[in-house]
Amino acid sequence: MKKVSDILARKGGVVITIDAETTVLDALRLMDDKNIGSVVVTDNGDYRGLLTERDYARKVILKGKSSEETSVREIMTIDLPHLIPENTVETCMHIMSENNIRYLPVFKNNQLCGIVSINDLVTETILTHEETIEQLRSYIQS
Repeated sequence: MKKVSDILARKGGVVITIDAETTVLDALRLMDDKNIGSVVVTDNGDYRGLLTERDYARKVILKGKSSEETSVREIMTIDLPHLIPENTVETCMHIMSENNIRYLPVFKNNQLCGIVSINDLVTETILTHEETIEQLRSYIQS
């Protein structure tokens, strides 16, 4: 079974972070620049939560708040379930489905080491299926 560690190895361990006092507008600019749907929120370098596009849509736009005046701290998602590198892809899918979330932080030795998205899980599942298909083709041809 594929694990979170396989996903992180494939996509790399770079985690994009912003300070909790950053304005939502600046956070959105960063997310646009990096072409990502979530960003890790830190306070004095420590993990505090995630800011997602969904947070923006539901907690700024729908509430009539200003993106220029609202800080990330006010709308970020906190208390997300934490993954560890040893978790399986299936476990991640279950957690995301049960909690209706699209991003999960990954911790190793109580330190943030990555973020896994639903897109990462789908990609890993497709790659696993392609691997299996190729193995079956090889077996049939031999």
